Amino acid sequence: MDLVAKRLKAARKKVGLSQERLGVLAGIDEASASARMNQYERGKHVPDIGTAQRIADALNVPLAYLYAVGDDEAELLLKFHALSVDGREKVIAFIHGMNA
Repeated sequence: MDLVAKRLKAARKKVGLSQERLGVLAGIDEASASARMNQYERGKHVPDIGTAQRIADALNVPLAYLYAVGDDEAELLLKFHALSVDGREKVIAFIHGMNA
């Protein structure tokens, strides 16, 4: 399965949206939303970057998550995205401290 397709399907299922509803939330015409999302999830087509950003926004995941190669990287992106600004700053400071 294509990487974007895998991440897209996992994120959609996690939030409990249908393919059609996700497509509509991402600004895809209601008449074709289900079919287009199905094609994206099967890896038949890859959404352009603008559509991918709207899909990520609708799923409340960072765009980079859809393209993350490793599962550990994808998980870190989701966790980091869920943090407050203060939490993100603390994580970055911690990582800088590890590299010192």
